[in-house]
Amino acid sequence: MPRTDLYRNVHMGQRSRLFTLAVELGAADMSRGGAAAEQAHRCLAMTQELREHADHEDTYIHRLLRERAPEAADALEAEHVRLDATFAALDERARALPGTAADALPDARHALYLALGEVISAYLAHLHLEETVAMPALWQSASEQELRAVFDAFHSSQTPEEALTDLRRMLPALPPADRAAIVREVVDGAPEQAGATLAAVSTTLGPDQRDRLYDDLGAPEVWALRRAGTA
Repeated sequence: MPRTDLYRNVHMGQRSRLFTLAVELGAADMSRGGAAAEQAHRCLAMTQELREHADHEDTYIHRLLRERAPEAADALEAEHVRLDATFAALDERARALPGTAADALPDARHALYLALGEVISAYLAHLHLEETVAMPALWQSASEQELRAVFDAFHSSQTPEEALTDLRRMLPALPPADRAAIVREVVDGAPEQAGATLAAVSTTLGPDQRDRLYDDLGAPEVWALRRAGTA
C-alpha cells in the first residue's frame, strides 16, 4: 500500500503553475491595455497562495515534524526566511508595474520576470527539501495512521470551495492514474452528486486529460453526453 505523502501532489501542481506563470509573463504583450495590471495581479496572487500554503504546512504538518524530527524542522524554518525575502521582492515589483510609464514597461516587466525566477529558484529548493528530507523523516518517525490524520485534519478545515480550488490547481499536473484515484475518492464521498462533481473538478483539465479521466473512472456515457453538449 502506498505511503501517505503530504507534499507530493500539491507540489506538482505548484511547480506546473509557477513554470506556466514564468513563461506567460516573459511572453506577455505589455502594449495591450490592462496587461501590466493582469500580470501584476497574477504574481501577487501566486505569492499569496504560496504564503497560505506555508501556513497550512506549519499548522498541519510541521508541528508533527518539529516533534519527531526537529533537525528537519529547523532546516525548513531557515528556508522560510529566504522564501519570505523573495516573495517580498516580487510583490514590490508587481505592485509597481501597473503604474510604470509605457516606455519603461519592457524593462520593468523583465525585472519582474527575473524576480519571479528568483522566487521559483528558492521555492524549488524548498520543495526539494520537504520532499527528500522532511517527508522521509516523517515516514521513519510517524505511523501511517498519524500521517493520514494530518491529511484528514487539513481537509476537514477546508470549505468545499477551498477544496475544489485545490483540486483544480493540482489535477492537471498529475499523471492519469493518480488523478483518477483522487477524483474517485471525492466522487465516492458524495455519489449522488457524481456528475456535478466530475464537471466541477475537471474545468482546468485539457480535453485529452478530461477524456482520459472519464475513461479511467468508467464513466464513458457521461463523457459522451458532455462531448455532445447535453450535460
